[in-house]
Amino acid sequence: MPFIYVYLLRSTKYPNRHYTGITSDLKARLRKHNHGEVTSTAAHGPWTLETAIAFRSREKAVAFERYLKSGSGRAFATRHF
Repeated sequence: MPFIYVYLLRSTKYPNRHYTGITSDLKARLRKHNHGEVTSTAAHGPWTLETAIAFRSREKAVAFERYLKSGSGRAFATRHF
């Protein structure tokens, strides 16, 4: 069973810009972000991987990503990542 990753990216060009996402192939997804193939991150690249958390359960990964995109989740990520 493959891992599902919740990841946080930081823009190297705009260090205050972050992006939170979910994927099963972290290397390929980061490559897409850095080649401008992801609409929501294309304007602020290049990106570096700040943090990645691996989950066996897709449901838990989706719930954690949703949390990190909430107000309290963004505050948590700022403090801990």
